[in-house]
Amino acid sequence: MAKPTIYLTTPIYYVNDRPHIGHAYTSLATDVLARFKRLDGHEVFFLTGTDEHGQKVEKAAQDAGEDPQAFTDRVSQAFRDLTTTMGFSNDDFIRTTEPRHKAACVALWKVLAERGEIYLGDYEGWYAVRDEAFYGPDELVERDGVKYAPSGAPVEWVREPSYFFRLSKWLPELLRRYDLPAGAPDRIDIEPESRRNEVRAFIQQGLKDFADRPEKLDLSVSRTSFTWGVKVPGDPAHVMYVWLDALTNYITAAGYPDTSHPRWRFWPADVHFVGKDIVRFHTIYWPAFLMAAGIAPPKRVFAHGWWTNEGQKISKSLGNVIDPVALVEEYGLDPVRYFLLREVPFGQDGDFSRKALANRLNGELADALGNLANRVLSLIQRNCGGMLPGAGDPAVGGALAGAVQALTGQVRDRLDRQEFHLALEAVMASVRDANGYITHEAPWALKKTDPVRMAAVLRRLHSALRAYATLLQPFMPGTMAALLDQLGVPADARDFAALAMPLPEGTPLPPPTPLFRKIDLAAA
Repeated sequence: MAKPTIYLTTPIYYVNDRPHIGHAYTSLATDVLARFKRLDGHEVFFLTGTDEHGQKVEKAAQDAGEDPQAFTDRVSQAFRDLTTTMGFSNDDFIRTTEPRHKAACVALWKVLAERGEIYLGDYEGWYAVRDEAFYGPDELVERDGVKYAPSGAPVEWVREPSYFFRLSKWLPELLRRYDLPAGAPDRIDIEPESRRNEVRAFIQQGLKDFADRPEKLDLSVSRTSFTWGVKVPGDPAHVMYVWLDALTNYITAAGYPDTSHPRWRFWPADVHFVGKDIVRFHTIYWPAFLMAAGIAPPKRVFAHGWWTNEGQKISKSLGNVIDPVALVEEYGLDPVRYFLLREVPFGQDGDFSRKALANRLNGELADALGNLANRVLSLIQRNCGGMLPGAGDPAVGGALAGAVQALTGQVRDRLDRQEFHLALEAVMASVRDANGYITHEAPWALKKTDPVRMAAVLRRLHSALRAYATLLQPFMPGTMAALLDQLGVPADARDFAALAMPLPEGTPLPPPTPLFRKIDLAAA
């Protein structure tokens, strides 16, 4: 029986600046889950891309002295290049300036208008250009006579004609779906729980404050104060609100409005990965747009935290923005991929430090996993003629074997909850057990006293290494491919189902080579 399809997305990244560690982090989590699901037998569609319209981009292009299209072409390429640098396995890269996307936006607008979900009015309120969002007076903070949004962006009072989306109509339905039990077909799952509570409280407060004037909760979805955006069909003086435009990308790439498109079978999205600063857009506005258009909303939105740099908030003014490309050049791709998802629970804020990265690389990757692989494979070379020994007595290393066999299910459960650090900890705990096992059994000594047991011990350790390498492929694809080569695992036997099929005795194994380069802690 075929396993269900999986649709995973990153946010589409705003092209007013170059990529930084936050962009790499979100896409990395999406990539790891996509790779894992493919190895687990699912058909996966993994989408990323760039958000290229709006007042902020128009201004950034003006500041750069460029036409907006030329500006977005240039900056978008930097994000596309990042997918290559970081080894991401995305199936599509979408740009909101593409014709297919503009056509999807127009189609969605027309459906909403035909259903009476959009109406024309006037809007006035406090608007933050940086956030492309309006804020209520009670959300603002005033300093030195300037009002600021919760994000820290300055706001200005704006009044202009605007089309509105009947958001108020859909808020009770959103609350209902948030509160459905886990696994219910219509549930909209928001994780971590702190973000779900935040979103629920925001809606409940709005419904309470405007119980007598629900239209105050409706969302302005067009602008006339700038021109860089998708034109509203039938009223070209208006461009679509950038978030309506941007969020539509997720169905554009799935073939919308052609629901007979082969990719439409992937919708609704299984997980939208987003930063915590845009959770409101993805959990309130986006599912409301979709339900209003008769389209199923996403199943799950996971909002991760923010990074600091050596204990300091990251900002351009401080000059401490972390460049993921430079990190990869300095430490190597797979150690960076591993560290970013190992160090901090996904969903929480975390601090980046080079010393922490060096400790993870040296302690867990080089000393624990790399050293185990080198010891086992070197012993097979010296004592078994470079050939994989037979399984021998099944009682030898039976406890280790049982724990290793359970690993796939443990890692799957943790990744299904986006607990990346716990998935890695499960594997590393088993690696530590395997290191303890080889020390206890001392196969180098068994060569003289019990060569049959020695062969069984080495075979048991080889099987454990194969499982570790297979399960760690989504996190460190290049290095684990090299380890699987050294273990003699054929290229077509590297998915999770293949772990149930032992390699034949006598499989030739190449001499081992080091997998990880240790970092000088004094220089970190």
